Amino acid sequence: MVDTKQTKTIGEHYAAAEMARRAWAPAFTRDGLERTDILAVRTGTGTGDERRLVEVQVKTATNTAWKYVSWPLGEKSQQPSASETEYFVMVGVLTDLTVAPRFFVLPRAHVAAAAWIGHQHWLTEPGIPAGKRNASAARSRVHIKTFERYENRWDLLDIDESACPVLLPPEYRDLAQEARVGLPLGHAWHKALPKW
Repeated sequence: MVDTKQTKTIGEHYAAAEMARRAWAPAFTRDGLERTDILAVRTGTGTGDERRLVEVQVKTATNTAWKYVSWPLGEKSQQPSASETEYFVMVGVLTDLTVAPRFFVLPRAHVAAAAWIGHQHWLTEPGIPAGKRNASAARSRVHIKTFERYENRWDLLDIDESACPVLLPPEYRDLAQEARVGLPLGHAWHKALPKW
């Protein structure tokens, strides 16, 4: 049986180490701050540069092969952003200890959209008999393939959410505009859907 607390710890430490390598000063919140596992500050490197503070939620998934890696992203992960500097670092870890972990860095709004769109599309997919699929959004899972264009995009931590490029699969934009799929309640993209 997998120890989920240990898996969470593994992902958080890997993410913090990668951030530190990139001149961020990460600090663990230790369950004291909802939706944030790591608070990180980067100080400017030159005169006039401002400090930047980001809030990072880490989600870790482990499996035997990359094709099976997916993250459970329920209703809390689909909530609207509370600030322009909320991010997720999705960590993928294989059971084979010789294989390095993989990191996917996304603004919260992108994660919320991916979780909702993927789940609603699966739930309401044309051609599937009514009642065959009935899991709620709380049971949403996002496969590694959905996030592949965000891999190692640590540079996105330097960009406010509203200015970050959307790197979700192109078909997700079309799905977001379909009445049967759409976007989660309160999502920022209801005002204007970005291009991607």
